[in-house]
Amino acid sequence: MSEKNTTHLQYAIVWSPLPPITWILPFIGHTGIADASGIVSDFQGPYSVGDTGHMAFGEPTRYVTMLDNRDCDAGEALRWNEAIQQANTVYRGRMHNLFCDNCHSHVAYALNYHGTNKFGVGKWDMVKLCWIVTTRGRFVSWGAVVKTYAPTVLLIALFVWLRMMK
Repeated sequence: MSEKNTTHLQYAIVWSPLPPITWILPFIGHTGIADASGIVSDFQGPYSVGDTGHMAFGEPTRYVTMLDNRDCDAGEALRWNEAIQQANTVYRGRMHNLFCDNCHSHVAYALNYHGTNKFGVGKWDMVKLCWIVTTRGRFVSWGAVVKTYAPTVLLIALFVWLRMMK
C-alpha cells in the first residue's frame, strides 16, 4: 500500500479478511494499526511485524479511525507513532498464538501504550477490538464489502443448494 493511498487510514485500526476463517465467521479477520502517515503495522507471525504498510493477508478492507487527524498536533502524532513502534518492538520478540497472542493483541498493546480511550473502551483486548471493528468499522470501498462477504454468501448458498438436493 503506497503512502498516497493511506491518508484516510491515519490513526486507524485496519482489518482485512483472513481466509478461510473469515469465510465461515465474517467478523474474524486480521488487524493492523496505521501510524500518523497512514502506514500500517501488523503482527504477521512468530517474531515478525510488518511495518511497511503491506499487511500479511492483503490490503485493508475495513478501518476504524481512533484519532481525528484535524485535532492531532505534532506531539500527539509522535505519541501515537511511539506507541506503535513500542508494540512493534515487543511483538518482534513474541511467538504468535492464534488464540492468545496475535495481531489483535499487537494492536491492543499499541492502543493501551498510547492510552487511547474511545467508544467507552480504555483497556483494549482482542475481543473489544473485534467488537469495535465489527460494529464501528467502515469499509474502504464497495469492492471491499464484496471481498469480505462474497465467500460467506457463496458458502451459504452452496450449503443450502446441497441441502435442497437431498
